[in-house]
Amino acid sequence: MKKFISIILIIVLSFIVVGCDKEKTDAIKFKEEYESVNNVVNEHTKKKNRELSIPKDNPFVYATADEIVKKINNKESFIVYFGFKDCPWCRSVLEELIHVAKDKNVETIYYVDVLNIRDTKEIAEDGTITTTKEGTEGYMKLVELLGDVLEDYSLTNESDEEISAGEKRIYAPNVVSISKGKALQMETGISDELTDPYSKLTKKIKKYAYKKFECLVKCLEEESNTCQKNSC
Repeated sequence: MKKFISIILIIVLSFIVVGCDKEKTDAIKFKEEYESVNNVVNEHTKKKNRELSIPKDNPFVYATADEIVKKINNKESFIVYFGFKDCPWCRSVLEELIHVAKDKNVETIYYVDVLNIRDTKEIAEDGTITTTKEGTEGYMKLVELLGDVLEDYSLTNESDEEISAGEKRIYAPNVVSISKGKALQMETGISDELTDPYSKLTKKIKKYAYKKFECLVKCLEEESNTCQKNSC
């Protein structure tokens, strides 16, 4: 009998452990992921990443490009953040996005890590643009569906001239509000005054990011058809 009870207890504890592990929600995962690179030297920029303090009850839910495509095709309404953990521009505006979500009672913001799913291009010696890596099918479909609010994919040549690649691009950060399957608004939250993503964030810079994200949320709340790119 005692052996039977012990077995039952082990089974129950196993379910509790599994449940707790599942309860290591996306919010906790997001917090750990972004805080894991605090003050770590970015391998691309050779500068230390900005230190972030992400609350445990943040609104982020992990999603793939394909999952976002499906939600759009299902005519759902939601907000999605495109970025990656050591993106310096993302880390400059992320805390304000979280503040807006808390203040506006936004429970869910989907998060798509775009670092490795995008296509990449470069300018060849003859001035033509070539694709060095193909984007995933899901990513390319997202570009098509969100094209109305996305920025152009442009590259800079040796003369510091911007050359259009002839397509749209999901940059990091891009925060997009989608109403009933239609992209309403895209915001980066990046002020023109923030010319270096590693520089100090002034109150004015933070306020700019907050207002931009607040406007984006408001557009979705009203399910407005008048919110267009740069309307905030």
